[in-house]
Amino acid sequence: MIWVDREAKRLKQRNLALEWADDMKTPSGRIHVGSLRGVIVHDLIYKALKQIGVNVKFSYVFNDMDPMDGMPTYLDKDKWEKYMGFPLYKIPSPEPGFKSFADYFAKEFIEVFNSLNCHPQIIWSSELYKSGKMNDIIKLFLDNDEKVREIYRSVAKAERSPNWFPYNPICEKCGKVGTTNVYNWDGKFVYYRCEYHMVDWAKGCGYKGKIEPINENGKLPWKLDWPAHWKVIGVTIESSGKDHMSLGGSYDMAVHLCKEILNTEPPDAMGGYEWFTIGGKKMSSSKGIGSSAKEVFQILPSQVFRFFQVRTPISTHLDFSPYEDTILDLFDDYDRCLNAYFLKLEQNVPQKKAGEVVLDFARIIELSEVSPLPKKRIYLPRFRTVANLLKSKNNNLVSFFEQQKKEKLTSEEKTILEERIKYAKIYLENYSEEKTAIRQKVFMPNEKQKKFLETLIANLKKRGEPQKIVLESIKQVNIEPREAFSAFYQTLTKKPFGPKAADLIKQLGVDKVIELISNSRETKEEKTTHLFPTLNNPEVFSIDPAMGKKYPSINIGIASIKGVSIKKSDENLSAEINQFIESQSHLTNEIIGAYPEIQTYRKIYKEMGLDWHSKRPSPEALLRRIALKKGLYEINACVDAYNLIVMKHHVSIGAFDYDKLEFPTVLRFPKEGEDILLLGDDEPTKYKPIDLAYFDKAGGYNIYFNYRDAQRTCVTEKTKNIILNIDGIYDITREQVEKSLKESIDIIIKYCGGKVELAGIVSA
Repeated sequence: MIWVDREAKRLKQRNLALEWADDMKTPSGRIHVGSLRGVIVHDLIYKALKQIGVNVKFSYVFNDMDPMDGMPTYLDKDKWEKYMGFPLYKIPSPEPGFKSFADYFAKEFIEVFNSLNCHPQIIWSSELYKSGKMNDIIKLFLDNDEKVREIYRSVAKAERSPNWFPYNPICEKCGKVGTTNVYNWDGKFVYYRCEYHMVDWAKGCGYKGKIEPINENGKLPWKLDWPAHWKVIGVTIESSGKDHMSLGGSYDMAVHLCKEILNTEPPDAMGGYEWFTIGGKKMSSSKGIGSSAKEVFQILPSQVFRFFQVRTPISTHLDFSPYEDTILDLFDDYDRCLNAYFLKLEQNVPQKKAGEVVLDFARIIELSEVSPLPKKRIYLPRFRTVANLLKSKNNNLVSFFEQQKKEKLTSEEKTILEERIKYAKIYLENYSEEKTAIRQKVFMPNEKQKKFLETLIANLKKRGEPQKIVLESIKQVNIEPREAFSAFYQTLTKKPFGPKAADLIKQLGVDKVIELISNSRETKEEKTTHLFPTLNNPEVFSIDPAMGKKYPSINIGIASIKGVSIKKSDENLSAEINQFIESQSHLTNEIIGAYPEIQTYRKIYKEMGLDWHSKRPSPEALLRRIALKKGLYEINACVDAYNLIVMKHHVSIGAFDYDKLEFPTVLRFPKEGEDILLLGDDEPTKYKPIDLAYFDKAGGYNIYFNYRDAQRTCVTEKTKNIILNIDGIYDITREQVEKSLKESIDIIIKYCGGKVELAGIVSA
């Protein structure tokens, strides 16, 4: 019996007249994929209860009364900052056709979870308040203000002053709800101030007033708002992430408020569910951290994503990283369980333990249903094989799989094949082994980490509770926990993260953990083979020592190509670029913003005092034009060719007219008074002393690390000799710079001719 059926069986024993499952979310921005775990958990329990005859409902609340308390990174700060602190339902939509900011982002999320076959009743928090359904509870909390403060004190260990009251009015002057503070309650009116500096994300207007705490005049603070919704709606089941379930956390607070003030039973939380993370990172809607729910559905079919959630018990941490073999393995697991479902249909389930496993697998597929499941066995083209065939340029996949099947594919099977071809192309373009190899770094523990791993092995051999062993080993070595856990996970998972240390040890087994750590310590460091030599030719190019000291991770690719013949355009190059654009049909601004290289350039732009919202690094600017269907600018065959490499590898590249440079060139910080006349400008731009820029004897020839180039050195159809610069810093490794350098040289020579005179890497 799988986890959801066990939970449903337990809940049925309560014998309630109505079970009501609910989940909630504040639509403060694009809702991240992690929030789908809550939707699916509650949808599963709803369906499992319904299937065993329980009277049950399922709803989803959007807390659109909450204030805007974080600026989404993808919005224009200058335009949207004025709405910080406003209730989300009173902020205009970023796009026309929606009632509000909240409505816009909520509808996007609804579309995603509907595609997962989740169809809860939608409840808007603002409508509950407007209708007056929250009025009695608001008054009850205000009348019991001292008891509320005591619960804060005893449960959450948070002090609330005697003149603090549990209500946030909407300021009658400025309209904000996130900046108001109630200091008195007379039984009919609350008296409040709109505080200038109550929070660091919004500024109040200073207004003092009184207002009746009814309808949409204001809202309860979050920790009271949650149980108030439970009581008004009639919720009996609501799980939540582990962050809310900790001792003294939101759920603990809500339980006490239910029992001590609201006189109601709190919903069953099923123990709470573990986080669903992307690449080991917890996500935030308003902060733009992690992948949006919509984005993930451009790399996985909905039924496979739902399957990924269904098969994993809620007590187990889920981490999804599309890199390495995750997607390939996920499709294999899906097919394995679908085969079990076919065995069940055919009444061919094995006996005893093997049969129990088959039935569990079949049940997982049944609960993963998004569109109707087949009524009889069908042939499944293996996703891994589809990807390999596409990689080997075999485009006649129907013929290949018909030979495998030994008969014609049905229309249903062809539809499945077409879907898998679509997602295999996305996988190969973005997440395959070839695409991720350059991201991998060999982990070499430092001396303290080595000592920790040795101590951990010794302690594990003594046996005992894994979590205590790990913590004791950290204490014995006196190592920073973050450093210790990094060594632990890098050694066992080849990633800097993973499930809880104790869970991983239990999952692998103590002996296996000891073996893996021991083997890793015996592994010799592999020699690194570079595509290009390290250059030491300051007469051509160097990195200034001051620059190298501040940014020791810099790796610059340099190449000079002599004798090029640059045309305005090339038909074959245009076809190659168009083919790339077509392969990026799934691309969104969220996907682009999540690329590690783009994050790296944004980081260095921020350090140069630049707003990357208005000054986009070249890989991001080019890819955004594709995502927004704006088309690419055509400059000339040389520039267009290396821009294709920029887009493929997300690494910034610049090309300059060799004969117009006055050597030597150098990457350095600008001097006082230096400026540059940029392409397309009439007036020069002043450098800032913290800018990263390339200079020759005559001055700067680009600005902001290949953001824009100077007019005097630009590559034109008259250019005969060029020099290339490839920018690497922070997480953009030498290997990535070398790959971009090689492919830039190859494509330029392919379409412009010429001969390489010099090529290599200059490292800080």
